[in-house]
Amino acid sequence: MNQLINFLSPRSVLAQGKEWTGTCVSDGVATIKGFECLFQNILQIVVGAAGLVFFAMFITGGFKYLTSGGDPKKAAAATSTLTMSLIGIIGVIASWLILLFIKNFTGIDVTQFKVGN
Repeated sequence: MNQLINFLSPRSVLAQGKEWTGTCVSDGVATIKGFECLFQNILQIVVGAAGLVFFAMFITGGFKYLTSGGDPKKAAAATSTLTMSLIGIIGVIASWLILLFIKNFTGIDVTQFKVGN
């Protein structure tokens, strides 16, 4: 009976798993600073997805290379997949390094997304 009462009693449901606090929310209402939190969450997902895509392409290219059976066309396709995966991860790393260079050269922290002061 106690379990049924617990099941039927209302409780808050939070999609993010915990209650938002800090600069993103003021008295339970989202603020314009919430864009900082949103941008940070999106960036975490994009960076994680880029890493997973690189890993999957690298594994796929290696598997294609191992199963090419000496066929030059299949080996060339596998080499192309491996090359493109390396170019992709180098591009992601290079873009981050460029942002750090801009930060060090100009003194403006372009790696942090800030709304207002």
